[in-house]
Amino acid sequence: MGNGCVGGTVVRPNGYRITVKTGDHKGSGSDADVFMILIKSNGKRSKEVKVGCRWKDDFEKGSVDHFDIENPEITEEVDKIEIRLGEGPLKQDWFVETIRIKYQDLPEDRSSIFPIHRWIKDGEELMVVKNDSTLPQEDPHKKQRLDELARKKDIYQLEKKFDGQLAIPQVKELPVEQEFSNKYFFDVLAKRVVIYKLDTIAIHLTTDRWTSLDDIINVYNETLPVPYGVKNWRSDMKFAAQRLMGCNPAQICLCTEIPSNFAVTDEMVKPIMEGMTLKQAVEKKKLFIVNYEILKDLATTDNRLVCAPMALFFVDNTNTLMPVAIQLYQDPSNDNPVFLPTDPEYTWILAKMWFNNADGAYHEAATHLGFTHLLVESTGVAANRCLSPSHPIFKLLAPHYLYLMAIDSLALVSLINPGGSVDENMNIGQVGFISITERVFPTWRLNVEGSLPADLRNRGAEDPDVLPNYYYRDDAILLYEAIKEYVEYVVNKRYHSAELLASDNEIQEFAETLVRSKDDGGCGIQGVTGNGKFSTNAELIDVLVSIIFAASISHAAVNFNQYDEYGFPPNAPLWMSGQPPTNKTPLTEQDVLDSLPNKERTLGIMTFTALLSERATQRLGNFEKLYQTDPIGGEAVRRFQDKLSSVGDTIRSRDAKRDIHYPYLDPRQIPNAISI
Repeated sequence: MGNGCVGGTVVRPNGYRITVKTGDHKGSGSDADVFMILIKSNGKRSKEVKVGCRWKDDFEKGSVDHFDIENPEITEEVDKIEIRLGEGPLKQDWFVETIRIKYQDLPEDRSSIFPIHRWIKDGEELMVVKNDSTLPQEDPHKKQRLDELARKKDIYQLEKKFDGQLAIPQVKELPVEQEFSNKYFFDVLAKRVVIYKLDTIAIHLTTDRWTSLDDIINVYNETLPVPYGVKNWRSDMKFAAQRLMGCNPAQICLCTEIPSNFAVTDEMVKPIMEGMTLKQAVEKKKLFIVNYEILKDLATTDNRLVCAPMALFFVDNTNTLMPVAIQLYQDPSNDNPVFLPTDPEYTWILAKMWFNNADGAYHEAATHLGFTHLLVESTGVAANRCLSPSHPIFKLLAPHYLYLMAIDSLALVSLINPGGSVDENMNIGQVGFISITERVFPTWRLNVEGSLPADLRNRGAEDPDVLPNYYYRDDAILLYEAIKEYVEYVVNKRYHSAELLASDNEIQEFAETLVRSKDDGGCGIQGVTGNGKFSTNAELIDVLVSIIFAASISHAAVNFNQYDEYGFPPNAPLWMSGQPPTNKTPLTEQDVLDSLPNKERTLGIMTFTALLSERATQRLGNFEKLYQTDPIGGEAVRRFQDKLSSVGDTIRSRDAKRDIHYPYLDPRQIPNAISI
């Protein structure tokens, strides 16, 4: 029996082509000898084969190696393999992504695929079945599976960062296999270098303050193009539209009663609301509200100012949402008036800008970091602790965790650490960032705020006849249904009886870890359907759909329009200087300029949001790594891709007819995972 390296040559008679893909992470490669036994479904085994090449380094990090195996004494499809890593003078574990084995006389689609995605330890033997997708109670190698999970529990542990102040737990230490691949790391760095190479912009920084609003617009160039937020930023229609399709599109609620501390009156707003009283507008479901009561008395870095505003919005007789009133603080007083669209122009503009500053604070800390990055990472640690790499549900979830723990670890250092981008570019700073997550997470629920249909119902925003032109809702619902169909197919095929679900100890441990207290090593997530035990397929489906939706659709909706919204500070300022208006005294453009961040800080916000708005990985459904190669998973992926193609056609057709461009939920623009 012989073996040899190949480079696209034809496999010799009575032989197999073996293709091995090694992981692209630090330490993934190995110089140790690799031995393999091929096994057929009838149990017939080949002799042990040494896989490798005498004249080149095999199994290098990120490599794809091909080998021909001659006369292995078996023929046709391989159903199982045993892999052994030879012991050497240096301990060299090996991270294998996939192994593909094809017998010479079979067509390519009869290849046996082994999606391994795990470490093979020095001197150990790994048994892997074709497609490697089994429930724990069906696994023929139960001890191997238990031993591997025990190791993973040591590696994947949850911890609250910043001395326990950050409410949502993360992975304690970043596992090697969760690090950026070599290629991805350098791609991201290359983008950062381009964005920060701002020689043409530097000439505009000869003075500290802006001299006019046009002075800001003149800064943009090929590196930092004019953001969409420049267009119509002064208009009330645009301000209202930001609640429906801006960076924070899931905060607007149907107003069922005016808060007792909102000092708005009929006399103030009746001319703005087509003659309706507040009561009439509420009864006719014409009135909506955004209330940031949660920001009241918020601790911030250096005690910087952030408002805790509330605003009313009215659906007029043209079905357009328009603002009617803003109160910048929760407690009404003489120096906390209700601002109106009928107020002097720049006074009203400044009230809108301070409202948007608070909206941006909540968006970045809670909506963006908290309930996409950190929430999904927390579930990813739980999945890695509880589910074997062979588990079909792990394979369903894994593509949506790609590079997430790595980007979050990087974000903690460069963004949220004291002195980082958040401190430099946002009023709330690092202290306010952490304070918001502490306030919001304990009452946030996965099956309400984290479930698109339930969230829309909870906010009274589900009916297009009541709240028209809600582009985020209309596009996101199509994508939610596509994800749900995808997850339902896998779950219902795998758990075709209630007993299979009940006896799956790994998935039940996953459920329990999601709800277990953060102080006891769990995720501490409220509103997990089943409350720590999956009794029905529907309960498991609800949770999985919410996780995948958060990792893909939610993150796309709140991340990729950041430059368009925040890149022109008057449109949505993350930083405001001075004090908000305290009366209706007419203000000027200079007052607006004085409230904006200075040139250096503006440039920091532009570059910061430009980098965050980059797409970095493959589009939804087009997975970077091969996980689901079994018939059920393969068919599910095919159906998912077809559905996304159809949904994409619908969304692009809709967007072509819209007054305000909203491309962010085109599935071709949505990555599989939170990787930037």
